Amino acid sequence: MNLWYSFWIALSMYSKLPAPSLEWTKPRMRYVMCFFPVVGSLCGIFLMLWFRFSLWRGIGAVPAGLVGACIPILVTGGIHMDGFLDTVDARCSYGDRDKKLEILKDPHTGAFAIIGACVYMLLYAGCMVQLFTEGRGEGGRLIKAFCLIFPLERAFSGLSVVWFPCAKDSGLARTFADSAARRVTLAVLLFWIGGAGGLLLAVSLPLGLLTLGAGTGVFLYYWWMSKREFGGITGDLAGWFLQSFELAALAVLALGGSAGLQGIF
Repeated sequence: MNLWYSFWIALSMYSKLPAPSLEWTKPRMRYVMCFFPVVGSLCGIFLMLWFRFSLWRGIGAVPAGLVGACIPILVTGGIHMDGFLDTVDARCSYGDRDKKLEILKDPHTGAFAIIGACVYMLLYAGCMVQLFTEGRGEGGRLIKAFCLIFPLERAFSGLSVVWFPCAKDSGLARTFADSAARRVTLAVLLFWIGGAGGLLLAVSLPLGLLTLGAGTGVFLYYWWMSKREFGGITGDLAGWFLQSFELAALAVLALGGSAGLQGIF
């Protein structure tokens, strides 16, 4: 039963999809991170369904791509984007560690967060339009590759929650880290990484290698930056990582697809 409860807690926490409201007890939260990539898989499924629908109805690549850029936020409710923007605000303060952690807790939105949101969504939407444009000529190969990023990035993010040091003794990241069945969670998340990464390479070897390389680079930078600037990770920093990983992977696939790299090898 605790496994089932963990699934529903993950779905209710990290998505806006209908889910029962459950009490968060430590036994029920032992396997929440194991199901985090499942939410990502749902994002990928909805995006692929939209891509197929846009082809069926003859919707242009630009409007289809712009709607596609909104789908992950609509599915998740923007919880990870919230963390991304809080982190942008904190880092742009150039304050000390305590000041940055204080900004992460502040519910108000700063100017740098608004600027960061605008820049991020413009880059994301532009790359998504390019992906939808190139994907139509490749039988949806590029879209399939990007859909695999959603569970992959969440597996990496979950890995950081149970592996990296936490910056605070309280907060969302600390709650999930302390409640997780670490060995089982690490094994499941590594399985997700191997599975999604392997499928990504099967879809396109050159683009898969470039995408995995970019994602790994973001992951390592996330570890270094969070430890150096914040003393560890928080839920907001995990959201920053997930959105950064997603944009980096999307840019690689969009630009690599336009360069014809998906046809090499």
